Amino acid sequence: MVNRGKNRLFLQSSIKNMAINSLIGEFECKVDAKGRFMFPVNLKKQMAEAFDKGFVINRNLHQKCLALYPLEEWDKLNKKLSKLNRLKKDVDIFIRRVTGGATNCEADNTGRINLPKPLAEYADIKSDIKVLGSNNIIEIWDKKMYENFLSQDIDIAKLADDVFEGIDFSDDKS
Repeated sequence: MVNRGKNRLFLQSSIKNMAINSLIGEFECKVDAKGRFMFPVNLKKQMAEAFDKGFVINRNLHQKCLALYPLEEWDKLNKKLSKLNRLKKDVDIFIRRVTGGATNCEADNTGRINLPKPLAEYADIKSDIKVLGSNNIIEIWDKKMYENFLSQDIDIAKLADDVFEGIDFSDDKS
């Protein structure tokens, strides 16, 4: 039975004020002639109030797709970048690659997000896309590019060993 009293109101309030922990899901969407797509309702629910604060969209650094940062996540990244010494050439280049092309965006009143044309062209996005919850950001892929990415022959077990090497999971509260 669902508690409809103060505990329920507290829980709803707590969920709305939580930081984004982990966005999940894979959604097929269509881009219209004006470069807009309908943001997946399931992802919008996961984001709660963060959805209404807006986004920053940019190129993904490692794949030919786009990264859609909830504004809070972009701000966290920018704070880290601002601590770097731009007088060093490699740092300056890195910051330019991370921030160049970044564009503020927000959903319109129907829940559509516009993909800036230069970014859509970079990611070869035409009409059919995949929108992925990817931990603290959202990835936007051309559907065929994403299918090609998934079909790559990758030794996922070795990759997991490399990525998680040296991480102590003993304090996890699972």
